[in-house]
Amino acid sequence: MSIKLAITDDHLLVISGIKAMLAPYPHISVVYESNRAGALMAALPAIQPDVLLLDIQMPEIDGIELCRQVKKKHPSVKVIAISSFMETHYIRQMLRNGAAGYLLKGTDPETLIHAIEQVHAGEQFLDELIRRQLVNEVITGQKRSSYEIPLTRREKEILKLIADEYSNQEIADLLFISLRTVETHRLNLTQKLAVKNTAGLVKEAMKRGIVE
Repeated sequence: MSIKLAITDDHLLVISGIKAMLAPYPHISVVYESNRAGALMAALPAIQPDVLLLDIQMPEIDGIELCRQVKKKHPSVKVIAISSFMETHYIRQMLRNGAAGYLLKGTDPETLIHAIEQVHAGEQFLDELIRRQLVNEVITGQKRSSYEIPLTRREKEILKLIADEYSNQEIADLLFISLRTVETHRLNLTQKLAVKNTAGLVKEAMKRGIVE
């Protein structure tokens, strides 16, 4: 059995770590790596990987939408989401968009290998912690409230400025940070709060009492 694997993650260190874990397993070959969604979509027709490890947090478009695009144009590619998010709305969105697996970052090598092999074989794989959380939702009928999702001090600060209609560049100038950092924080906020746009962010900020 030989498996061609592609890795797309916003952080190059994460990609290096995954490659190091895979090194002792010659039947899994990394045929492509990227930290950009556009580069991945351009490369897919040529590389034709069997399995794609896909980060949810991406700078151009989020991994949830990217998963949908990959599966629409390349349905034979098996997608495994890899993320630090345990919120079930992320998991459900990825599965709805065609992902065959969901792994938490920091997983051990054995679990990573098992997930790749299982998904390659046409099965679904969910991290054990994720599986328990989904089962608990079904049993109790309770979903984790968005109000339980913690925001950092900086995220709250940026959320207030977004609500006050500051542009990304204006926020960067006010807080003495780079435009890229602001864009990353904005993406993280939309993913954490499960909204699609600025209007959704402002509405959620008002619900939480962060802005009035």
